Amino acid sequence: MLAKRIIPCLDVAAGRVVKGVNFQNLRDAGDPVELAKLYGDAGADELTFLDISASVEDRSTTLEMVSRTAEQVFIPLTVGGGIRASADVDRLLRAGADKVSINTAAINNPQLINEIADRFGNQVLVLSVDARRAETPSGFEVTTHGGRKSAGLDALAWVEEGITRGVGEILLNSMDADGTGDGYDIEMIRAVRAISSVPVIASGGAGKLSDFASALDAGADALLAASVFHFGTFTIAEVKEDLSARGYSIRR
Repeated sequence: MLAKRIIPCLDVAAGRVVKGVNFQNLRDAGDPVELAKLYGDAGADELTFLDISASVEDRSTTLEMVSRTAEQVFIPLTVGGGIRASADVDRLLRAGADKVSINTAAINNPQLINEIADRFGNQVLVLSVDARRAETPSGFEVTTHGGRKSAGLDALAWVEEGITRGVGEILLNSMDADGTGDGYDIEMIRAVRAISSVPVIASGGAGKLSDFASALDAGADALLAASVFHFGTFTIAEVKEDLSARGYSIRR
């Protein structure tokens, strides 16, 4: 049995880690490199950096941040935000990223998935899907702009297309649950798990220890969380101890 992964997520804007509710009312949560080292030392299995501002002027900052982080931590690092071409992926990998996460650029140009997978291998490519409930065939739609705009895509159909084109993992972000602390979107996780042949990383909504087990029960392979770690609700060790006690395979 593959070990389940616990992945702190660092949403970065203008060089700082921030966190809000449904991507609104952002609070400063610290320096990304310092937090990354802290989480690496605390037993995180991987780290994810999402540059949520992703503007052109922040690109050099992101590369520097990735490079500095890679020098400090020795667990897989995924970086997303502002990736528009395979050349951007090349720069991030050279700076020290292990994987990249793409979202809006893939929606605008699905062929980009094929290009990245063909050039670098699907093991480096994560498709980030910001999904919410909607009147679509599956009951879920893809969104952009932090969940504020519909992409006009059925979420499950988009996941299937991404897998066909070559993504190695799905990062499933529930826009309805993001930052609420009310628990992961179990229905959404189950729906994506049923059609996905690649690992599913669940994101959005963790608020209590039992939420992590519930998401794994629903079929998640890995669990992303931000606020509960950034603001000290509980530690990575506490999450892993709880999951281990419930019988899950966990890296200790």
